[in-house]
Order: sequence, then C-alpha cells, then structure tokens
Amino acid sequence: MSRKLQGLLTPGESVVALIDYQPQMFFGVGSHERHMVLNNAVALAKAARLFDVPVILTTVAAKTFSGALLPEIQDVFPDQIPFDRTTMNSWEDKRFNAAVTGYGRKKIVIAGLWTEVCVCFPAVEAIAEGYDVHVPTDSCGDVTVEAHERAVQRAIQAGVVPMTTLQVMFEWQRDWARAETYDGCMDILKAHSAYGIGVRYAKMILGEHAGEAGPEAPAGIRVIPA
Repeated sequence: MSRKLQGLLTPGESVVALIDYQPQMFFGVGSHERHMVLNNAVALAKAARLFDVPVILTTVAAKTFSGALLPEIQDVFPDQIPFDRTTMNSWEDKRFNAAVTGYGRKKIVIAGLWTEVCVCFPAVEAIAEGYDVHVPTDSCGDVTVEAHERAVQRAIQAGVVPMTTLQVMFEWQRDWARAETYDGCMDILKAHSAYGIGVRYAKMILGEHAGEAGPEAPAGIRVIPA
C-alpha cells in the first residue's frame, strides 16, 4: 500500500542531500549529457541556498579514487566540508545520516551520482524510516539509460516522488508575488534554463515599459528593471 504524502514541498520542511558529484563518478555517466546533469545539480544547489534549505554534501573516496566534490557545487557552499564516505549507501554513514535527520524535517530531496546506487539506496532507506523523499531525476545520472530508468522505477515503487530540478524550485517559490526570492529564482532560470533566454529577451525588448505583473498579467510574466 502506498504512503500518503503530505502536500507540496515547502522550504521550511525540506532538506537537500547532494551525493557524489565527483569527477570519477561523472566519467561513468552515460544516461545523460554530463554537462546537463551538472547544470541541473548546480541549479538545485543555488535554489536550496536561495530558500535557506539545509544542504548536506557528501562524497565517496574523495582522496583515493573519486576526486573532490566538483567546484561548481562546492563554490555554492564554500565553507561546507562534504562528508567523505566508504559506504555506497550514504544512509549507512552515521555522520551523513545524523546531518540529514538532525534537522527534524520529514521531506528529503536527494540528487546525485549514480542513480542506481548512491541515489536509490538512501532514498529507499529513508522512506522505510518514514521520510518523504523527492528525487529530481534530471539532476541524477547513471552508467546507462536503462540503469537510470530502472533505478527511478525502483525508487518510485518504494514511494519516492520523481521530480525535475526546476519543479523543486517552483514548489518552494509557489507564488511570484513572494518578492524576497523572486529575483533569485529569475537569476537561476537565466543561468540554468532555456526559459531564462525568454526572460532576458522580454527584459531587453520591453525594458522600462514593463512593470511588475498585475493580477491580470499572464502567469510568470514580471519584468523588473535592472
């Protein structure tokens, strides 16, 4: 019997785990274009920082095999030291587990490399312990398309909610009238999504003639002068 999830994601009840975004792990990714996976992972990291969502960073065998966390992600959290593990399943690492669960938040967003192990294993374990787990699958990658897809299916069967990276950010934002995070969302979209091209174009063409969207303006259309 499937578990009943409690509503949409909100920043105040979310915690994010970014797992094993390291050079050696990326070398093996064949399910997606590698730069796309990294682009989405960085967007997720920036969104979590924007909404003040706790982020747990972890690596596996960083000094002996896999290399350090990629700088594109580490630079988003320059003062945070990733938990380096020997376990394939990060949920079995006591430091990682304590960090994720220590916030007392029941909704965990997990993304990483590879999907079939380093994402699927902790996701299944966390669900078994009563957590709601959401996986932005476009921020994950695996050795083959089949490996990625079977891992996503396995996770869904266990109760994982599959999402996209931008969907996570949009659930946290929810309302474009939330001005404190609006500009940050637009910056992430412009840097990491095709939609950002349209945002830049609208601002260039409309310029000062476009103000903030009123109640009858199309959803998502709001150009703020630089």
